[in-house]
Amino acid sequence: MEDLTAGSCAACDGWVPPLSDAEIEALKAKLHPDWVMGADGKSLVRTLRFKAYAKAVYAANMAAFLSDKEGHHADVRFGWGYCEITYTSHELNRLSENDFICAAKLDALLA
Repeated sequence: MEDLTAGSCAACDGWVPPLSDAEIEALKAKLHPDWVMGADGKSLVRTLRFKAYAKAVYAANMAAFLSDKEGHHADVRFGWGYCEITYTSHELNRLSENDFICAAKLDALLA
């Protein structure tokens, strides 16, 4: 997919083929450089830093809104000065294109 922000999340019922390492790297290259692979190797994580609490809450709400709209739900942690967003395809226990679509759409909202 050329522009990830133009995509929509598909239902993950266990039938989606796994992404190869090359596909993961190609999709990751289309995201903001702050996205990193989770320690489990099955998730994408971006930590946003702020100088106060309110902006962290706003970022968390933005991620929650996007997740609800896409039907692909991020794990969101936040507190004073930070908001951490994690995307993974829980049903598949690995990354799918949905994770990259949502990460790209969040990048666009944050830009």
